[in-house]
Amino acid sequence: MPDSNSAPERSVLLVLHDVAPQTWPDYQPFVEAVDALGNIPMTLLVVPDFHKCNALENAPDFRRVMDQRLARGDELALHGYYHADDGPPPRSPGEYFMRRIYTWEGEFHSLDQDQALQRLSAGIEVFERMDWPLSGFVAPAWLMSEGTRQALRKLPLHYTSDPQHLYRLPDFSTVKAPGLVWSARSAWRRGLSKMVCTYQESRQQQANTLRLGLHPVDMRHGFSRRYWLQALQRLLADGRTPMTKMAWLASRPGP
Repeated sequence: MPDSNSAPERSVLLVLHDVAPQTWPDYQPFVEAVDALGNIPMTLLVVPDFHKCNALENAPDFRRVMDQRLARGDELALHGYYHADDGPPPRSPGEYFMRRIYTWEGEFHSLDQDQALQRLSAGIEVFERMDWPLSGFVAPAWLMSEGTRQALRKLPLHYTSDPQHLYRLPDFSTVKAPGLVWSARSAWRRGLSKMVCTYQESRQQQANTLRLGLHPVDMRHGFSRRYWLQALQRLLADGRTPMTKMAWLASRPGP
């Protein structure tokens, strides 16, 4: 583990969300393009049973790919368990907005502590059965209930995150780590996302690190896929060091 004095001045963290057997084909051409650039470690946010359709235990080919990614230097992090909101229907306008308009996948948005602890523990056990090292958890859509936060304080994980920060566990100490993310479900969203991210990238030139948060839907459109590859190339050409989330966090001085 690098010590605090070895932290690069500026870095880029490439993060692939919603990684699962059924989404990996979307990512594969992009990952191959990144691999062709050289040794670019990524953080892959892995879902144990994406939308309750394909548990990792039933996907040996995918597990072999993840083993290969680990051997290459990537990090695997836990990304929910089902990546689907299977809780009771929303009971307020605010809850309806967050769980039905903002996203349908806020799995950890409304869980109490016991529910969150049970689901997180199940995800940790999956990683243990796969013999995959695990340091981080990222909630789907970055939505965490207070019960989820309390559950995370009880588990042997090192970090979680939201769109602009990483949080050291178990005390949730804050580490600024701004991120870029797209909403790529429609042409107008993709156009707006490019404008916003181009502006944010220019504003964050001096930031210690910059996270690129990719989703499978981004990979299904040449416009967004090209943006992410070109953004990564720009940031590397600008002298940023590519790192995984855990490696970068370990390189930072503690609170």
